[in-house]
Amino acid sequence: MAARNLEELQKRYASLGKAGGRGPGGPGGPGGRRGGPGVRAKGKPKNSRATVRRLAGYIAAYRFRLIIVLLCMLCSTVTALAGGYLLRDVYNALDRDADPGKSILLRIFLPDAVEAGVLTDAERMWCLGIILLVLAGIYAVGVVSTYLQGRLMMTVSQNAVEKLRNDLFKKLQRLPVRYFDSHPTGELMSRFTNDVDAIDMMINSTVTSFISGAISLVGTFAMMLYTNWILTLITLAFVPLYLFGGGLIGKKSAKYHSAQQAALGAVNGYIEETVTGSKVVKVFNHEEVCVEEFEALNDDMREKQFKAHFYGGVMGPIMHNLSNLAFAITAGVGGLLCIFAGFDVGGLAIFCTYSRQFSFPINNISMQMSTIFSALAGAERVFAVMDETPEMADRPDAISMEGVKGEVILDNVSFGYLPDQTVLKHVSLYAHAGQKIAFVGSTGAGKTTVTNLLNRFYDIDEGMITIDGVDIRAYKRDELRGNIAMVLQDTHLFTGTIMENIRYGRPDATDDEVIQAAKTASAHSFIMRLEKGYQTVLEGDGANLSQGQRQLLNIARAAVSKAPILVLDEATSSVDTRTERHIEHGMDRLMKNRTTFVIAHRLSTVRNANAIMVLEQGEIIERGNHDQLLALGGRYHELYTGKRELD
Repeated sequence: MAARNLEELQKRYASLGKAGGRGPGGPGGPGGRRGGPGVRAKGKPKNSRATVRRLAGYIAAYRFRLIIVLLCMLCSTVTALAGGYLLRDVYNALDRDADPGKSILLRIFLPDAVEAGVLTDAERMWCLGIILLVLAGIYAVGVVSTYLQGRLMMTVSQNAVEKLRNDLFKKLQRLPVRYFDSHPTGELMSRFTNDVDAIDMMINSTVTSFISGAISLVGTFAMMLYTNWILTLITLAFVPLYLFGGGLIGKKSAKYHSAQQAALGAVNGYIEETVTGSKVVKVFNHEEVCVEEFEALNDDMREKQFKAHFYGGVMGPIMHNLSNLAFAITAGVGGLLCIFAGFDVGGLAIFCTYSRQFSFPINNISMQMSTIFSALAGAERVFAVMDETPEMADRPDAISMEGVKGEVILDNVSFGYLPDQTVLKHVSLYAHAGQKIAFVGSTGAGKTTVTNLLNRFYDIDEGMITIDGVDIRAYKRDELRGNIAMVLQDTHLFTGTIMENIRYGRPDATDDEVIQAAKTASAHSFIMRLEKGYQTVLEGDGANLSQGQRQLLNIARAAVSKAPILVLDEATSSVDTRTERHIEHGMDRLMKNRTTFVIAHRLSTVRNANAIMVLEQGEIIERGNHDQLLALGGRYHELYTGKRELD
């Protein structure tokens, strides 16, 4: 198969989920191929103000610490400004031609000498020593304030990001199965890692820079105005240039940083899928195609990252050069004022320092614009997940399921994953408590869809499904699913011991019940052959076990749940014929006194079913037990005798 083009890859792996991948029986079904066409994030963040307000809500929970941080910022700014201004006293103390009356500390410590307008060298050195001690004290206070500010802001940012991750994870648990079927796993993981990390960086550093920068700008402007109003006007004349340059580059930077985050999500999604399916890739010699497709996605991300980093990085140097130009003009005019207007050299020196301090917050913020835009783009992607419609809540009058017998009725049920594509068409069936109902038919006929509807992974469009005579929509959803055990074709084991993985079916199960469930599923013998038995730790989705052994653990998990309704979706498809025969007796014990729905391609596994439903194109075309259907001589007879294969 040829490599897919870049546009198709981007749609598939950077989707925001308007359309889903194809699952069993139709688009978006559980277990289907994820990552269908969707809407890719383009351009700059759509609503930066709303995003900033939502992020501020996470920070606002720590108001007391933020107040302390603000006070530390004020203290740090004041010490920086005061220290800068006292440099004027240093110059005036050393300059014999300087007017001592312009020095604050000289007026305090040597008022008589200042009044006389003459200072001896000894007086100047004594005063210089005092000035240096005062400066050391001021800067020490500034260091402590800056340390406390950084420490507290780090705590605030980490706590806020922790809550953000928790909220995102909680929201994922409340999203319907449809959402996960239409979003690549790697793309979702990218929101937990890259996007949240970008937010963390912005809260920790950029927010502090903005607030301290604003305080510093106001304070520095006041000191500049106090020192010399003419030079202040010259400095202010460059502010429009800062704003124009920053705004022009910022728009470009925002656009490409948003595109960069989407491209990064696409690359992560592709890597996750390819690594997970590495064996399939090698079996079908697909390595070259995978390399081509990854190179296309990676090259697209490189291009977007280059533009994002270029526009984000070029802003700092541009602002820095504008600052140098402003500094040069200010120093030149200040020198003329010293010569012709009696402006003191110490005043010029501290004004040049203030000029640097005035442009520094602007330069600092402009250099962090790339961080800001990355964080805002990431935050929009995170909040997009949080804004997804959660799984429909239970009815206010939803009832509990107690003493469930397992009598299941589907009455004229119709359903489609998409509005214009009906998967099930007026399906009706009746399963008595304890009966075994089997579904056979072609792939995509709607077999798995029936069980998805039974669990309310999706709600039906027409008709009704009842358990013990009650519409399943009237039950509490968690109790409904708690009374239905499922063994799917695709196994999934968690990192942990075998005992813990089986107990996942019922957390309060005792060790003896877990062992009995394993015996029921014919898994006990192979577990005991492992070095640590039930305490063997499974890693990488049970990679240290065979596919058949992993499926046996899934069956044991269903057995320990004691659910009165059992769904087996190709449960034995991953085991060999001998193992399948070996567990038949265990499966019979598992299904005893339970209403069981079996989906199977191996017709030998459904011969003892009480009723077999033959589905084609979403309709039940034949029904009856094994002997009845063979005698009918229809589709089931063709399938069983091999005259017609399952599609």
